Amino acid sequence: MDNMPDKVLKVENLSIAFGGLKAVDNLSFDINEGEIFGLIGPNGAGKTTVFNCITQFYKPDNGDIYFRTNTGEVENLVGKKTHEIIGKGLVRTFQNIELIRELTVVENVMVGAHIEFKSSLFNQFFRLKKTRQEENRMRKRAEEILDHMGLSSIKDMLVAGQPYGVLKKIELARALMLNPKLIILDEPAAGLNDSETLSLVNIIKEIKTERNCSILLIEHDMKFVNGLCDRICAINFGKLLAIGTPGEIQENEQVQIAYLGKEDY
Repeated sequence: MDNMPDKVLKVENLSIAFGGLKAVDNLSFDINEGEIFGLIGPNGAGKTTVFNCITQFYKPDNGDIYFRTNTGEVENLVGKKTHEIIGKGLVRTFQNIELIRELTVVENVMVGAHIEFKSSLFNQFFRLKKTRQEENRMRKRAEEILDHMGLSSIKDMLVAGQPYGVLKKIELARALMLNPKLIILDEPAAGLNDSETLSLVNIIKEIKTERNCSILLIEHDMKFVNGLCDRICAINFGKLLAIGTPGEIQENEQVQIAYLGKEDY
């Protein structure tokens, strides 16, 4: 039975402790289909730990994490392997960019679909017809994504030496290679200037509308979050403070005190 209509993710009573210290404490929230959802909180609030539990890099002590896969089925992610989760339509980017400097831009994007390669090791080693056909399909898809993101002119250049803002776009393009249902972004605007941030905002909005993809993001730039997110979840010491629209979060006194700085916001 589908207990989460119109939802792509539901986190229920999530808890995890490290050495007796609770990093996430009985946290619950859900994300709607096609929604951009922000997770905010001060340093050490448990935001990245929540991400790592969702992707099962960490195994929570308690709680459930329900995800609507690319096939429309609802599955509990707890206990699954990370690579299994990626194959179901949930992908993430990292705060520290994880690209291969020795490969070209388009080759880095193609890496995002590595789990879809069906050719055997034998076929790949000898570059047989099936392998070449698969690579051509992947390259075409990668080039289409890069074109949509305005990066076609550099697709055959090495990643090494590209500006930081461009590297962020390449990593996001790689995440799109698996046609994800949900993308998790870890501080996507970190290190970007105003122009690069505005460009990223527009790209994320286009991904939401044109690819019917939901977004979950951690971000410290409140201007970025308020201008992008449909709803925001604020946490502190791993506990829920509030969930609401950007306007509701700005007006919430607990959030102002714990995160935004009541006197300055």
